[in-house]
Amino acid sequence: MIERKIEAIVHICEMAELSEEERELVDAAKQATEGSYAPYSKFNVGAAVLLQNGIIVRGANQENAAYPSGLCAERTALFAAGAQHPDQPVVALAIAARKGRRFLPQPISPCGACRQVISGVEERYGVPIRILLYGTEGVLVSEGISPLLPLRFADKDMQIG
Repeated sequence: MIERKIEAIVHICEMAELSEEERELVDAAKQATEGSYAPYSKFNVGAAVLLQNGIIVRGANQENAAYPSGLCAERTALFAAGAQHPDQPVVALAIAARKGRRFLPQPISPCGACRQVISGVEERYGVPIRILLYGTEGVLVSEGISPLLPLRFADKDMQIG
């Protein structure tokens, strides 16, 4: 048996340490929580993606009584960006969550399905997506999806030969 150690490197920083463009993206994710429809969980999540051309596309979680027919904020933002701007790579993604009117102190991480979609978007455009996970006590920054999804399923895994 071979044992392999997998490590993930992420950065935790203050908002002031982010670039102006990244702070704007995080603020857009925070604002996107206002579009959340979460009558069941009361967990409002917003996401904002930054496209290579500078456009920001927002998304928010949308719940449905026919669970699991709802959709996460990350996927609503990424799918909207892909549908509205199919020729523009996503270069960054910010995520923020709140309960009631208060943003969470610790950042939340994308669910497994969202991580897989982020991986697919990176593959689609050949560009790593800088991921900014907002919490009032700090922002976790990942350079691409690999640190958050080290053993990911990718297009290459479906190729024969």
